[in-house]
Amino acid sequence: MKAAYPVLICLLLTALPLSAKTNALVFQSDFGEKDGAVASMRGVAYTVSPDLHMFDLTHEIPTFDIWAAAYRLNQVASYWPAGTVFVSVVDPGVGTNRRSVVLKTKSGHYFVTPDNGTLTLVADELGVAAVREIDEAVNRLKNSEKSYTFHGRDVYAYTGARLAAGVIKFSEVGKKLPAKVRRLSYEIARHDDGTIHGNIPILDVHYGNIWTNVSRDLFWEIKPDVLGKFRVKITHGDKVIYDEKVPFVNTFGQVKLGEPVIYINDLLNVAIAINQGDFAAVHGIESGADWNITLSR
Repeated sequence: MKAAYPVLICLLLTALPLSAKTNALVFQSDFGEKDGAVASMRGVAYTVSPDLHMFDLTHEIPTFDIWAAAYRLNQVASYWPAGTVFVSVVDPGVGTNRRSVVLKTKSGHYFVTPDNGTLTLVADELGVAAVREIDEAVNRLKNSEKSYTFHGRDVYAYTGARLAAGVIKFSEVGKKLPAKVRRLSYEIARHDDGTIHGNIPILDVHYGNIWTNVSRDLFWEIKPDVLGKFRVKITHGDKVIYDEKVPFVNTFGQVKLGEPVIYINDLLNVAIAINQGDFAAVHGIESGADWNITLSR
């Protein structure tokens, strides 16, 4: 009789339902954390599955700044494992006929967001595998139908949590759309006859450094040498904001305090700074799709 116990235990264990694998769920918004908006989204996700691993990218995107949302997603996505679900809510068109979608990239990441330009950079960087429109008849928080201005909680957090928790498959998000997303126009980094053209997508907000989309490899095409000077021209639309010669350095300690430098930032892109100063504030420079830069000898 005792010999039958291990067999019985094994049968009982195999009869128990196995928990679905949960993927990371990462939130981003322009809500800030002074009120209960972010906590409400987390609460909805936790109600879907208490086993979810939830994280915050940032909730300090400048209000209504779709471009900044696009940049921050692209800045971090590749450092997260395939299967990670990002919920990004910067949605000035909430309640209008803009589409609510889930993008699956070729890298295997998922992005739940309004299709308002937020997906521009991850689509370019990680590739578009498929796009589905969220079916709100199925993937919407119960009894939220009369709420028109908080889709971040009622639609995006709920759908993202269901996808990350394995409650639904990607195919159950909603109808399949053409494999493309709404795009914001910007200067794609390129080398043209000795001049590097690029965009200033974001500032290093704490220090005021200028971050560009010009990669180290592209910059290397004009054969930079340490302490060699390059002409840095920054424009906003058609207006020239800055036009000076600036040395390229490996470390800030290679120039005196207060001097401008070109350096390679932690994303291995070209950046411009003042040694222990705020380049953006000193020169009145901001960031966005219409802020561009050229570098030349």
